[in-house]
Amino acid sequence: MIDQLLQELGGTAEPYLVGFGGMIGASLRHVVSTWVEREEFPLGTLTVNILGSFLLGLLTFAGVTDSTMLLFGVGLCGSFTTFSSFSVDTVQLWEAGDRFVATGYALGNFLGAVAAIGAAWLLVTGLGGML
Repeated sequence: MIDQLLQELGGTAEPYLVGFGGMIGASLRHVVSTWVEREEFPLGTLTVNILGSFLLGLLTFAGVTDSTMLLFGVGLCGSFTTFSSFSVDTVQLWEAGDRFVATGYALGNFLGAVAAIGAAWLLVTGLGGML
């Protein structure tokens, strides 16, 4: 369906796909972050980064069309996840003297995102051929 729309518009819809996906992703990030955020720990950013990595992994390993990747991968996941907030949160925790928490948070974002992409890969490939 998305590919048909692109063909009818002569391919000029690509920026709009990214923009529309970005609008949805940014809105979802706000909702999820607000819902799970804790004052003492930036759980909202951690949550969206792991969920977004999982979704991007699903899209990547499922082999979706280019236009679907533009809408959901580049647009939605790109605006849903947030490297800049993660970086600021880590430095603020460090500056507040929570060095152990800052280190754990940084590792949690990295390892959580990689694990989420790995889980998506396993899901899409049928648990490594076991399904």
